Amino acid sequence: MDKRTFLKNFSLLSMATMPGVKTLSNIVHQYEHIPPGQLAADEYFWSTIREGYRINPDYINLENGYYCMMPEETLTNYLKHVKDVNYQASRYMRTIMAANQKEIRQRLAKMAGCEADELILTRNTTESLDLVIGGYKWSEGDEAIMARQDYGAMRNMFRQVHERYGVVTKRVTLPNHPESDEDILSLYAEKITEKTKLILISHIVNINGHVLPVKKICDMAHERGVEVMVDGAHAFAQLDFKIPDLNCDYYGTSLHKWLSAPLGAGFLYVKKDKVEKLWPLFAENVMPVDNIDRLGHTGTKPVHVDLAIANAIDYHNVIGSKRKEERLRYLKAYWTDKVKNIPNVSLNTPWQTERSSAIANVSINNMSPNKMAKSLMDDYQIWTVAINQSNVRGCRITPNVFTTTKELDTFVRALTDLASRVQTAPKALPVE
Repeated sequence: MDKRTFLKNFSLLSMATMPGVKTLSNIVHQYEHIPPGQLAADEYFWSTIREGYRINPDYINLENGYYCMMPEETLTNYLKHVKDVNYQASRYMRTIMAANQKEIRQRLAKMAGCEADELILTRNTTESLDLVIGGYKWSEGDEAIMARQDYGAMRNMFRQVHERYGVVTKRVTLPNHPESDEDILSLYAEKITEKTKLILISHIVNINGHVLPVKKICDMAHERGVEVMVDGAHAFAQLDFKIPDLNCDYYGTSLHKWLSAPLGAGFLYVKKDKVEKLWPLFAENVMPVDNIDRLGHTGTKPVHVDLAIANAIDYHNVIGSKRKEERLRYLKAYWTDKVKNIPNVSLNTPWQTERSSAIANVSINNMSPNKMAKSLMDDYQIWTVAINQSNVRGCRITPNVFTTTKELDTFVRALTDLASRVQTAPKALPVE
């Protein structure tokens, strides 16, 4: 095979075979006249989406926030990528890889609404945001602000730059039920001083699904000369938005969550005029300081994972961002509306539609989160995760597009049963 034929046959597009996606596209086309908000409650339509996944029948999976399984179509293509890259070996790596990586970045950038030269591929949100925290040009006495509910990996990285550079970290406590955006804005604004350099915020708080007013926080911070880094692990491909509309400086996300890409896929967005402010954590060949590629060098990587990102984007686009968001919001509202008046049950997630999406956190009075999660799995075969951090103590519930209302009804009955067994009097629980 000559080089030209090889390049043609082994391009990203030829590898991304999608017969299942084409079939799904034909199904979705029949529903295009139905508004996403109305389609969200159409159980027959979403049952056709569920058919694209291999669901474990041994338990109900309500913990899709850690890792959202790939639909069978994406999984099939992913395994094909593994075999094809292995078959071509170094020839692929030295000829086609760079072009395919460029195309994947362009497709992600289009989905994110940014330029391709503002985005690098990473393995996950932790790697993305730690590149910023660790690569920031800190001086002793500089200040950073974050929330106690932010993800632990980023808080740990800030602890490290505190120990290494003398960076002062300040923390706010986010309310579970804010009355207004100003309740959130004031928490961060009150911590800002002339020494504040960077604020970390979560687009969606991972432990309870609280959607923060990101743009308002960014606008407020910029007025005071402070940059903002956003943890978008749970927002990208769950919410329908474009990153530039948030007005943030840095944005990191994991694609193995709500985009349902393989494990080990993520990206970092850096606003173009901020790239030169960061040191790469792994040295690259000499490049212009405003070239984002200098931040993304990590050596040889599992490129088959990146190739499958294209398949995940195709699948996501066929369903449609808005349809997906509306379905996830519907599922969250479906079960939370049923449990909000159950005695001994408390919700640790904002009620307002705009302040939450798929994720919610629920607790039972006088029952520890660990015991609650264990009981749900052992007694009712419902898989969740226990959360016991700051003011969020309960089980995180994260359905996905393949979750049915019948499964949520089972969860509601289990929650009702568990709540009926405990004493009514509230009792403070220690952090575990």
